[in-house]
Amino acid sequence: MDNRQRSGGNLNKDQLEHYHTNGYVVLTDLLSDEDMQAPKQAMMEKVSWIADELYGDGMITDKLENLPFEYRLSELFKGMTDKEFLKYGRSWRDRIPGYYRLMSNPKILDAVESLIGGEIFSNPVYNVRPKVPGVAAGAVPWHQDKSYWPDANSNPVITVWISFVDATLENGCLHLKPGTHRKKLLKWHEESTTGTGYTALKDEQIGKAPTVALPVKAGTAILFNDRLLHMSTPNQSDGIRWSVDLRYQPTDQDPMANHGAGFLARSYEYPDRVATLEDWLHNRNEHSPE
Repeated sequence: MDNRQRSGGNLNKDQLEHYHTNGYVVLTDLLSDEDMQAPKQAMMEKVSWIADELYGDGMITDKLENLPFEYRLSELFKGMTDKEFLKYGRSWRDRIPGYYRLMSNPKILDAVESLIGGEIFSNPVYNVRPKVPGVAAGAVPWHQDKSYWPDANSNPVITVWISFVDATLENGCLHLKPGTHRKKLLKWHEESTTGTGYTALKDEQIGKAPTVALPVKAGTAILFNDRLLHMSTPNQSDGIRWSVDLRYQPTDQDPMANHGAGFLARSYEYPDRVATLEDWLHNRNEHSPE
């Protein structure tokens, strides 16, 4: 078998059929607490940076260092405006080692390999999303991920959405419309009322396909096609709905360099070129063996 077409992976026949029919598949408990430890640490590191800045600017008098993962960020911004939160971005894309550990996790790559084969490029558009209660950036309108890279010669791009706390109807779990991955890229507009700049679709574009809400446990991954219609609702709880969305594509497609530096995550043809942590930290797409 041509190595470029090698497709092992960890998805079974039913999961593959569900993905191809509906455009998504849910992998419950894909990641263990140990798998989530390094990226969680990266998230907490970023929260500490923010707390230090807020404290230095006189915005807070207590850095709340003893509050748990689910609550610290929401309490730091309690009583502040959307604009004050959005100063730090609606989502984060920092180069912290814990995120590389997540993106290169074999469990995730095995699942992706089932869908696109074993030559896997980790797309530069990954997002760490702290959905903060009461902040407009938490609600994401109906859209297709491809609207963020409309001109890129990449198909398919697989989104791997992972919840780091239990995602519920109350705190704003993912909602999607099964089967809509067969649609072409719809004409989108930029959302203009909240300051987030999310891409969005008009009500008449959404269609009558049923909506499925996907409350999931922490450690669950939802894989979906970048044309699938999806959204998430506001966070009405008192804690953060932490999630990360990663993206992967075959290596022979557009690396989307205008969005940043992705990296070669898996290769059977060129295993010595797979990017190391050091490569990723220095924005190198792949490893160059000496």
